[in-house]
Amino acid sequence: MTAQLSTHQSAETSAAADVRPPRSLAVVRIVLGWIFLWAFLDKTFGFGFSTPANEGWIDGGSPTAEFFSGGAGGMYNGASGMVWADWLFMAAQAGLGIALILGVCLRPAAIGGAVLMLALWASMLPLESNPVVDPHFVYATVMIALIFTSAGDRWGLGLAWGRLGLVRRFPILR
Repeated sequence: MTAQLSTHQSAETSAAADVRPPRSLAVVRIVLGWIFLWAFLDKTFGFGFSTPANEGWIDGGSPTAEFFSGGAGGMYNGASGMVWADWLFMAAQAGLGIALILGVCLRPAAIGGAVLMLALWASMLPLESNPVVDPHFVYATVMIALIFTSAGDRWGLGLAWGRLGLVRRFPILR
């Protein structure tokens, strides 16, 4: 009986000591990262999924043209197709994808990603299938949740990243 009690207590103690986020958040982080990294790759090379073949960024296509031209996107028309907007948009997609997959630099990546997603959400107004929420809004919300749960610490490099001197000095980089 004593052995059973101590085994049970040690299991509770080790579970309580493991303060890393649940595996489910790691899966969400990695999957969301892949969504952004894939968007970057598809928009760059035009693999024929959301970006038609031969219309990729390397073929002269503009990755921002489709996002900043519809609905309330009129307020973004000045940026649509501009070289600086294309570079900024693509850097954001690649950086966000890599940061989420690796679990590093989550705070700045998720904050920037949430701002990007809310800008894309606003460019789609009025929404077609729901008056308030679309996938961009959901992605923004999930990214903010990933910050508050330190989701990069499980199945990512977040713990090691957090031990770096620069990151300890500037915790926003966590």
